[in-house]
Amino acid sequence: MKALQDKIRQEGTVLSDRVLKVDSFLNHQVDPELMAAIGQEFAARYAEAGVGKVLTLESSGIAPAVMTALALKVPMIFARKQKSLTLNEDLIVKTVYSFTKEQKNEVAVSKKFLSPGEKVLIIDDFLAYGEAALGMAQIVEASGAVVAGIGIVIEKSFQNGADKLREAGYRVDSLARIASLADKQVTFLEE
Repeated sequence: MKALQDKIRQEGTVLSDRVLKVDSFLNHQVDPELMAAIGQEFAARYAEAGVGKVLTLESSGIAPAVMTALALKVPMIFARKQKSLTLNEDLIVKTVYSFTKEQKNEVAVSKKFLSPGEKVLIIDDFLAYGEAALGMAQIVEASGAVVAGIGIVIEKSFQNGADKLREAGYRVDSLARIASLADKQVTFLEE
């Protein structure tokens, strides 16, 4: 997606050969026009998939996921990382490792929001090693619902997440695929 690649080039900051900071438009401040375009792109890619819900992980995945759900005209759910007094029964909980935060988190979704047989599109902001997306896929499957696919805003293709997810049988669609962050430069895979 050219608009996303352009935004990454203009506003992304390469912190190391493994870490890209995009807090000016995705992870802290949100560019709503870009998120709307991202939502439209994912909706177009999954228009024929029969998606009934969109699932993401709080918090950086919420903006692209809600715009995707809006374009598909379906509800959006986000897996919660924080314990809540109101989210306390009939939960599906998985432990996922966050590459960026270098910590494990328990994430939870209420069973009442996922129905057996329902097709769920997972949306995530970044894909590195695939732990968050895999955890969300396991939540979907534990509910009896079906993973329609996994939409990734930014994939770090030099890490093995996409391969791991595809080997597990999931469809993965990434809008920006980064080949390298070497020498503080973003290099995209040619598609």
